[in-house]
Amino acid sequence: MTQVAVNTDILAIAREQVLEQGIGLTQEQTLAVLRLGDDRLEELLALAHDVRMKWCGPEVEVEGIISLKTGGCPEDCHFCSQSGLFQSPVRAAWLDIPSLVEAAKQTAKTGATEFCIVAAVRGPDERLMAQVAAGVEAIRNEVDIQVACSLGMLSQEQVDQLAAMGVHRYNHNLETAKSHFPQVVTTHTWEERWDTLRMVREAGMEVCCGGILGMGESLEQRAEFAAQLAELEPDEVPLNFLNPRPGTPFGDLEVLPAADALRAVAAFRLALPRTILRFAGGREITLGDLGAKQGILGGINAVIVGNYLTTLGRPAEADLDLLGELKMPIKALNETL
Repeated sequence: MTQVAVNTDILAIAREQVLEQGIGLTQEQTLAVLRLGDDRLEELLALAHDVRMKWCGPEVEVEGIISLKTGGCPEDCHFCSQSGLFQSPVRAAWLDIPSLVEAAKQTAKTGATEFCIVAAVRGPDERLMAQVAAGVEAIRNEVDIQVACSLGMLSQEQVDQLAAMGVHRYNHNLETAKSHFPQVVTTHTWEERWDTLRMVREAGMEVCCGGILGMGESLEQRAEFAAQLAELEPDEVPLNFLNPRPGTPFGDLEVLPAADALRAVAAFRLALPRTILRFAGGREITLGDLGAKQGILGGINAVIVGNYLTTLGRPAEADLDLLGELKMPIKALNETL
């Protein structure tokens, strides 16, 4: 069988299996999609968009993020300039509660329904949990917005505390395929992250779990990662693309080619037909304005607006204008409560 015949076959299979039946692609099928040539990219993106529209609808969920504690992290995630082990320009700093509330207010003004409090830590200590509790309470008293958290690995007690605070969703990325993880992080294991996600799910919070593409993983490992996320069944998958940071072990890696990034977006949509698939960090350097539009028309149904934790994003207004141009409504807060 020729390569073209195989390519035609996988999209035909995906159209029937995913679009018509709502059954995500298997790991092997996802790999076949990732191997499609650039000449099939437009067709692939169109199919992924059709799947997103059928199984998720046209609404786009908008989120802002803020770092409560920046830098000084003891872990060695090779992509991250917040590690205290690397000679990167990011230094440890804490954000006070009034600043946190103001950031939540500004985020809400963009129409965002979600505000995520992030801390660069292995896991929260008592001081951080107290700061988060105070911050969540202050935000809930003044801003009509859902609060999510990303605080690293948790104990069962900490999971229960966050659930009691009313935290809506917890983000903890697996980052990459299990087989590639030891090349990305050595100070903790993939399984430790998985255990936190399991406890979060059992506590009734929504699970937000994704990762970063372009960290030297193979296409096989990219497909493996999609399959492992499908097994986890997260409510949301943020897709980041590596933005190589000076001073980190991955600082000299090449930026993922735009076509590969878009192919991955579509493949993850076909593997996860009902999941919120969110554009996150690195899309500006990887895709630019045109690629952002293609991604939203190729399976993406959520965006982070504004800046990221240590890198600049697009102005929130630019993303909101783009959604208006594409006639994609922003998901209303009352639909998420």
